[in-house]
Amino acid sequence: MMEVTALDVRIPAEIIHNWGWFLVLGIGLLLLGILAVVRAVAATVVSMLFFGWLLVIAAGIEVVQAIMVGKWAGLYHHWLAAVLFGVVGALIVWRPVASAEVLTLLMGAFFLVAGLFELITPFAVSLPDWGWHALNGLITLLLGILVLAQWPVSGLWVIGMFVGIALIFNGASWIALALDLRSLG
Repeated sequence: MMEVTALDVRIPAEIIHNWGWFLVLGIGLLLLGILAVVRAVAATVVSMLFFGWLLVIAAGIEVVQAIMVGKWAGLYHHWLAAVLFGVVGALIVWRPVASAEVLTLLMGAFFLVAGLFELITPFAVSLPDWGWHALNGLITLLLGILVLAQWPVSGLWVIGMFVGIALIFNGASWIALALDLRSLG
């Protein structure tokens, strides 16, 4: 049997003293998450535009890298990456809703396949606590079915909803950290 002992963690006084800024960050992320969930379609479009522009910027960086470094073994990889990033990024910026629909279709298919594997694996491998693994697989499978059953309409809101949920949990964790830091001060 393994013995678990407490870790001696030392948190710098400066971090404890500035707990309020962690609270502000958490509240801000939580509010943005709620806004993204409430306005999931707008959050989806904004997320796709942001992602598209990131790819366009990455294409520019790849071009600069290829020009500045000159001839070397990786030169053609940089040019290929620049073209791919640029074309995909421009397509996403030009057609964010259609891009969201395609990405949502891929996400739904991924959840469906991953859910099936996660549902079957605990029985095939005889995992301990197999029930939790099977439940995880069932939920993932159902999520994939829900996303695909409502596609292409789900392409309008799924990404924004997922971004919102991620922001809500991220904000909640920063708020919890801030309150823990406050109790140390």
